[in-house]
Amino acid sequence: MKSLYRKYRPLNLAEVVGQPQVTEPLIGALKTGKISHAYLFVGPRGCGKTSVARILAHEINGFKYRLEDDYVDIIEIDGASNRGIDNIRDLREKVLIAPSMGKYKVYIIDEVHMLTKEAFNALLKTLEEPPEHAVFIMATTDAYKVPVTITSRAQTYTFKLAEVDVISNFLKSVADKEKIAIDDEALLLIAKRSGGSFRDSLSLLDQISTITEDKITKEMVIKAMGLPQDEEIKALIASYLRDELTKTADLLHSLLSSGVKAETLAEELVQMICEQPQPELLPLLTKLTEVRAPFAGAKLLLALAHSNRPQPEATPSSPAVYKKPQPNTTPNSTAVSKNPQPSTTATTSRSNVNSPQSPTASPTPSKTVDFNWGQYLDSVKSLNEAVYLQLKKTLHQFDGKTLHIYPQKRIVKTILSKDNNQKILEEAADGHKVLVHGVDESPNLEQKDETLSRISDIMGGEVQNDGGGNPF
Repeated sequence: MKSLYRKYRPLNLAEVVGQPQVTEPLIGALKTGKISHAYLFVGPRGCGKTSVARILAHEINGFKYRLEDDYVDIIEIDGASNRGIDNIRDLREKVLIAPSMGKYKVYIIDEVHMLTKEAFNALLKTLEEPPEHAVFIMATTDAYKVPVTITSRAQTYTFKLAEVDVISNFLKSVADKEKIAIDDEALLLIAKRSGGSFRDSLSLLDQISTITEDKITKEMVIKAMGLPQDEEIKALIASYLRDELTKTADLLHSLLSSGVKAETLAEELVQMICEQPQPELLPLLTKLTEVRAPFAGAKLLLALAHSNRPQPEATPSSPAVYKKPQPNTTPNSTAVSKNPQPSTTATTSRSNVNSPQSPTASPTPSKTVDFNWGQYLDSVKSLNEAVYLQLKKTLHQFDGKTLHIYPQKRIVKTILSKDNNQKILEEAADGHKVLVHGVDESPNLEQKDETLSRISDIMGGEVQNDGGGNPF
């Protein structure tokens, strides 16, 4: 018996769902006979790049596409396992041989970004002067790893993750054909958990369909997939907003003990925040994206324990991220704030937040300058999605004039520091200067160490800092 994702794989471009920006131009090109010698399909996993590549390879030659067919004029190459220069040299020799059955010999190179530098150089020679009968269709999830010399010689098509309602409607049609009794709320939940991938959504539906012969409900899907209830996610968000660290730790411990994975919790939190965004929750998004093994549970607790109280402002003329507060020198110092703020030390309790500040009290932090990081990410994404994907992996701090970017990996630092990418970062910053720091620099170490201390108390053990500003 075929799995659903194979059974309902599209067999022609007209059947492809959710990618009109790709299929419509390709259908038009086929009708007019304007076939390019090279195509580059870019997009996240599971969005249909390889399927469309196979369909296009068949329709270029007028072949009828069946999943089990094996035309000698259509050659598929896995770039991950055939990435060396010898593999591409072999391709260059065989591409000169005329097709046997069709008009074109089509090479599909999946995960093309995995090729070595030498292999790319060898492939470039063929793309510069390709035989009339050769067509290359390359697919990649990491477009920024493909050399510009390659992309400039190919027509690039960008695939997108499908909308939840589109996937939900598609699943409903499949469930009706397969006579799977399932309610709309359950289908919607599966669509949300698929991450925009039709393949993943069909695999999930295939798995869920074995739960019961009766009608499948949303509660059954939640239990089968080990997901938290919406109410539990809302409770976590509420405790975060109220800065109730002990309650947050208790809720988190209860959920993790019930079998829910920390990574799943982080995904659910991100999804709910994106559906119902609040300014106070935007800083939490950058922390949630870092929740992964090892110590995923501890990282999630650290993210949710991050204080919502105002933090000190950076000194624009200094490379440091925050301006260091100065202690009051006299009891009647005019530097004392008229509206006292809570101390930044870990021993401060919530009960004295609004109490008058004494001459010996901890210094008052400077006012924080707001910066809409989520909106900035969207602006960068609209300009260049590859830069956006790298920017998501960084930490940041805004000092009122300059946006400081702190990459955690050298490759990210290298990519963001390129002249063209730097221009994109500054264009999206709406006139503000953007400074990309080295990987050995990290913002707000004092505040992070304070949070680590608080979490260590909750966990009953010592939480270590790696010295680079990142715990664990």
